Amino acid sequence: MPKISTQPESQGRTQARGGLSDPELCYVIGSGPAAVACAKALLDAGRRVRMLDAGLTLEPDRVSLVEKLKRSHREEWTPAELAAYQAGMNPDVGGVPLKLVYGSDFAYREANEHLGVHYNNVGLRPSLAKGGLSNVWGAAMMPFLAGDIDDWPIKLSALAPHYSAVLQLSGLAACRDHLEELFPLYTDKFTELLPSRQSQQLLASMERRREALARAGLRFGRSRLAVRGNLPSSDGGCTYCRLCMYGCPYGYIYTSADSVSQLLNNSSFSYQSGVIIEQVRESSQGAEVLGYDKATLQPLAWQGSRAFLAAGTIATTRILLRSLAAYDQTAWLKDSQYFLVPLMLLRKVRGATREWLHALSQLFLEISDPCGSGTSAHIQIYSNNDLISQAVAATFGPLQRPLGFLVRDLQERLLVAQGFIHSRHSSRIAVCLKQDKTTGKDHLELRAELNPLARKAVRTLVSKLCRHAWSIGAMPLPVMLKVAEPGRSFHSGGSFPMSTEPRGFQTDLLGRPPGWERIHAVDATVFPSIPATTITFSAMANAHRIGSEAARQELPT
Repeated sequence: MPKISTQPESQGRTQARGGLSDPELCYVIGSGPAAVACAKALLDAGRRVRMLDAGLTLEPDRVSLVEKLKRSHREEWTPAELAAYQAGMNPDVGGVPLKLVYGSDFAYREANEHLGVHYNNVGLRPSLAKGGLSNVWGAAMMPFLAGDIDDWPIKLSALAPHYSAVLQLSGLAACRDHLEELFPLYTDKFTELLPSRQSQQLLASMERRREALARAGLRFGRSRLAVRGNLPSSDGGCTYCRLCMYGCPYGYIYTSADSVSQLLNNSSFSYQSGVIIEQVRESSQGAEVLGYDKATLQPLAWQGSRAFLAAGTIATTRILLRSLAAYDQTAWLKDSQYFLVPLMLLRKVRGATREWLHALSQLFLEISDPCGSGTSAHIQIYSNNDLISQAVAATFGPLQRPLGFLVRDLQERLLVAQGFIHSRHSSRIAVCLKQDKTTGKDHLELRAELNPLARKAVRTLVSKLCRHAWSIGAMPLPVMLKVAEPGRSFHSGGSFPMSTEPRGFQTDLLGRPPGWERIHAVDATVFPSIPATTITFSAMANAHRIGSEAARQELPT
């Protein structure tokens, strides 16, 4: 494999290209959850940090709409305002084509233009937004199980203190329940969210048969979300306005852009937006980051002590491949297979479509060893919300009005299960950096490599749910099962996995490719495998771990 150049760039050239040279500064590339977690760890260790980011933000007219809804009561919102706010999602029984926020696609905008990504049956997308994909995520926060990372070179105990640390950034809405037997909360400070009446009915049914479900390897509980919930002792928090899936007008759903604003209160932190990072390299003076101004295309360079890549799995993989001049070589992104299946309540909940509620995941189901390999599966259950109601109505087409009673009956019974399985049983994504010999421009090709056993694993899991439908209180509808293309979960990574003895496209326990000392990949790019439980919480924890440990290391002489 080509090695990174160790020849230092001249100080004059760095300054001439409009960048910054500071031998004491650490650079963090990106502003997503892993980036802010790493930056926080470095700052807490006394390091100075500069965050480099493309930093796209919501359009001003959309900001005005959000502010208008925020200032008024939910019952005062007009149909026209809500239509604009909810525009573009177009839900059907397979979900939404691409999740927007506040009716905007800014979370994905300009990514293909600047990163040159070509997709072949791949659902994963990069983001150049401030806050990255946390602008559009579902806010679910579940740690990994020790058995699901038994192929990692670190133990779950190495992540534990960092789970606790990053919750200080994101906050947590949760409750104490039987999920704690396997999944610690990692904090004593959390708020709560009221479950919907559909969810309460489901919880009551499962609680009555909890021991039988546990013997079958099914554990359940309330969802854990990076959301500002409610406290008995104070006002504020979620208002149950039903708009969660379109973006919270009050800002109660955590995004890492919130953390960037908080970090700016620290005099040792600075943030530079409007830049695209293309490659990194080391020299005897430290780490160098190379890129360009997004608006002017002017080349830029920054020199400092260390660089931490947290630009998201696609962008970080691209930066590493370009830095290694690793053209026409394949790196592999692992993926947690994603699927959707409707659940039909055995007893309908009257008025469910009119209930004020939060529309994020209401319940978690954790299923041990569904595929017979010791790994677990994770399911998030969503009760009725506007997207589900629209999808149900759309299936009836022109008959939805004359059959309105049937539509309402289905809506009051229907929930959606969003599931994930371990990458060991999922498809994967080939990533290859190509260069046009005529123009000299690079592009990144992402191609799905389907695992024929992935669909079988999902169907086995859904069959298990069917067998325990009476205990769960809801029946899955396998005929409406949707198994998504690789990457659609956005739970992907591992193109440069951590290893105790890294070689090729691998990294050490601090996210450094072979021979590198000062440049670290810190996001999910370094995960050796992708467990089924939610990825962001663990990506933040591991990035915080790497930042903490790297900050303690002395630079080699």
